[in-house]
Amino acid sequence: MRPLADAARAALEAGLRSSDAFVLRRCQILLASARGERAPAIARSLGCDVHTVHDAITAFETRGPACLVRGSSRPHTIHAALPAGRAEELRALLHQSPRAFGKPTSLWTLALAADVSAERGLTAGRVTGETIRATLARLGVKWRRAKDWITSPDPEYARKKAPATA
Repeated sequence: MRPLADAARAALEAGLRSSDAFVLRRCQILLASARGERAPAIARSLGCDVHTVHDAITAFETRGPACLVRGSSRPHTIHAALPAGRAEELRALLHQSPRAFGKPTSLWTLALAADVSAERGLTAGRVTGETIRATLARLGVKWRRAKDWITSPDPEYARKKAPATA
């Protein structure tokens, strides 16, 4: 690590009194590195990974004392599993019976929709049911669990059932 300027050293030493564990750990790593300790020895003494030590040193080399402020852990880009055009194809797919795709049921489940969308090439590979639900939510479709309704072909079914449930 490059030699510390007086202002940077003062900022790092002030960080040793921080209540934020991230700032404290970074300051400990950077001051140890400034003393000439090697990354594996710093990691061993602080109980962290060598990659953590390297990340802290690299951040200090590029940003200086500003590296003591924790950044966002949110990914910079989020890739949709189904692009907008494919999402509309998914909606159209769900308006058909699963039996049209060779499935043994007439009710869609999220897992079944994920399987069929992978088989039909709507997604690059098998996705989770949650991905299908989130895609439908983006389209404004609320997913509800399918319910089986049992009916009888008997023409007297309603009359016979009425006394039993009353």
